[in-house]
Amino acid sequence: MNERSSVAELADSLRREVERYPEGRKLPSSRALMERHQVSPVTVSRAIAVLVAEGLVVSRPGAGVFRAAAFAAAPTAPAAPAARPGDLSWQQIALSADHEPRDLLAAPVFATLRVPPPDVIDLNSGYPHASLLPERLLANALARAGRRPGAWDRPPTDGLTELRGWFARDIGGHAGPIGAGDVLITSGGQGGLTVAMRSLAAPGSPVLVESPTYSGILSVVRAAGLRPVPVPIDADGVRTDLLAEAFEATRARVFVCQPLFQNPTGAVLSPARRAEVLRIARAAGAFVVEDDFARLLVHTDAPELPRPLTAEDQDGVVVHLRSLTKAASPNLRVGALTARGPALARLRATQVVDSFFVPRPLQEATLELVSDPAWARHLRALGAELRDRRTAAVAALHRELPGVLGSYRPGGYHLWLRFPDGVDDTALAAAALRSGVQVTPGRPYHPAEPPAPHLRLSYAAADSPAAVAEGVHRLRTAYEEVAG
Repeated sequence: MNERSSVAELADSLRREVERYPEGRKLPSSRALMERHQVSPVTVSRAIAVLVAEGLVVSRPGAGVFRAAAFAAAPTAPAAPAARPGDLSWQQIALSADHEPRDLLAAPVFATLRVPPPDVIDLNSGYPHASLLPERLLANALARAGRRPGAWDRPPTDGLTELRGWFARDIGGHAGPIGAGDVLITSGGQGGLTVAMRSLAAPGSPVLVESPTYSGILSVVRAAGLRPVPVPIDADGVRTDLLAEAFEATRARVFVCQPLFQNPTGAVLSPARRAEVLRIARAAGAFVVEDDFARLLVHTDAPELPRPLTAEDQDGVVVHLRSLTKAASPNLRVGALTARGPALARLRATQVVDSFFVPRPLQEATLELVSDPAWARHLRALGAELRDRRTAAVAALHRELPGVLGSYRPGGYHLWLRFPDGVDDTALAAAALRSGVQVTPGRPYHPAEPPAPHLRLSYAAADSPAAVAEGVHRLRTAYEEVAG
């Protein structure tokens, strides 16, 4: 059973129990609840927090948890008259100036963040399962950060100097070409992408993107009023012959790519093409936005990773994006944009207008986290867990759905599945959900019409390798339903 369902079940049980209590009666201790319901301290704490938020109980530090007085009075209180809904139809006219409704732009992002019901295996999310994240390490880092002198002072708009220095070393190496002055702290990877797109390209202009690519990139590009132009990729990354043609045909000034464990294909840009991407972009007078989202998700059986493109860039072509959220927590919305020259000044100006700065306590906590020796141990443990889930997924796919899995690399969190022509991948994803597993259809990953039906399978969000294998089995059931 996953943590979410355990919390919900315990909260429901306590809710029924509290109804029988007189006002002010104390609930059993956390230890007693743990023993009675066979759950963890975290589950008890979160279930109690649910009841506190509902106003059913009150928590008194050092004393315990008690039935709230408001709970007893609520049933006899006169019901408030239902508010009459106003006429909201005028908003359709007011919002009609937007060429593409924002709910359509955001739909792929909402799909990525969707939390499935407790009985559905999650093979959709890009975030590792909660059991794989360093919750205690994060809690300790946050506590230490709160005690730092000046932790609640306003930070520099570019970010804390120490944190920018850490990112510079982590991206370019200790003796690399990147310094703290080349780094801008952003609100996670998605926030960094938004700043980059709004800074580097004028509204209405074309932006080259890999095809297929992360659907969130397409959403950001379109929301910024830009036009994504697809450049096909293969097992070695973007096809540089077609990249050169695309620059010449469109006169684009930005190319967005994921050279390492590309989402959704898992491709790694080959050594020969790395140099070509930089050469072609420089000749076109264009920027390469390098989304290095998966570098901390390398599996323990992976060979040595290639350096980021920005570490090999001498001319300020590459704008590099790095985020810690996937390896740490979805709530640690801290990332970094790296750039040089006037491009950095443009990025800084865009971010300060949009959001001023990333909150200092969050930056301080991040600095505490990455400075802790346990952070490196966590990354190694995460790499081993992701390796085991990938191994389970690959074995299950070969057994249950032979032929749908192409090449894959030991890193990232997803596999790209190719189904026979004629299969509707959207219908297949819907059938999979009915069968008890959540996966992502391939259509939203293509800037134009997709050449074939695909699904993206994410093995990071499942709570165990066994759950991954069971999810693939359920996917087979769905495929048999759709394919007849």
